[in-house]
Amino acid sequence: MAEYRINDLAQASGVSVRNIRVYQDRGLLPPPTIRGRTGWYSDEHLVRLNLISRMLERGYTFATISELLHAAHHGMRVEQIFRGAPKSGRFRNFKRAATITITELRKTLNASDRSIALSQKLGLLAKDGAHYAIRNPELLEGAETLVKAGIDIDMLLDRWVRVQDDLEDVARSFVSIITDKYFDEKLPDLGEEQVSKMAELIQTVRPMAHEIVESTFRTAFDKQISAAIGEASTYFDASAPDDTGADDPVPGTGVDGADADHQDVGDATDDIRAVGDRSD
Repeated sequence: MAEYRINDLAQASGVSVRNIRVYQDRGLLPPPTIRGRTGWYSDEHLVRLNLISRMLERGYTFATISELLHAAHHGMRVEQIFRGAPKSGRFRNFKRAATITITELRKTLNASDRSIALSQKLGLLAKDGAHYAIRNPELLEGAETLVKAGIDIDMLLDRWVRVQDDLEDVARSFVSIITDKYFDEKLPDLGEEQVSKMAELIQTVRPMAHEIVESTFRTAFDKQISAAIGEASTYFDASAPDDTGADDPVPGTGVDGADADHQDVGDATDDIRAVGDRSD
């Protein structure tokens, strides 16, 4: 795979160095891989730049391009982008560049060196000079809310790692729908047309798999929420106070609690003892 310094990338793509930096700040272009003091770009960056240029020529805004690229990355259809109303958030208003300092990370998320490194590995953060670029502001905002509620950020990230491993298996399972049919002893003899058809079929499976996983997870998550609420309600029921009030009649006397003080002490004691006998 070819690698480019930013000047080389600008020459290969026809996009100025200044605009490449603008696209990075806007979240349209992933940051480069930093080795030493040099940022290295790949063919993926070149393809992305060419796509951005074509979309800008067609009149798309930066915001629209960002949403469409995000949707494509996650295998979403265009209509899925518009399901919810756009939200505003602190992390998404950093200047649209969506960067954060290590001091801010430690302050808002109680982030340790381990959690910062894990966030980079998971793609939530990317080192950008002295700052960190936020790949998914909405996720970071949700993480901050959980931390404020007393949830350990490391616990959330560890769950993410487990889910990532599980979804690798899920993705492999869906892709195997196609590969199990084509990857056999005839594979070396497949012509270009058949290989192209296989790749097209895999791309057809992708949005279907995304929809299946999303709807299945939504159902499973709702089920778990209901179970958790149901479990919590049993504790509330067990700790509910008795309905007997201070003004209820004293059992066995037929006298309101307010009038019980006027009864003869001996009579009241006998009555209470009688109640105790009955309760035994």
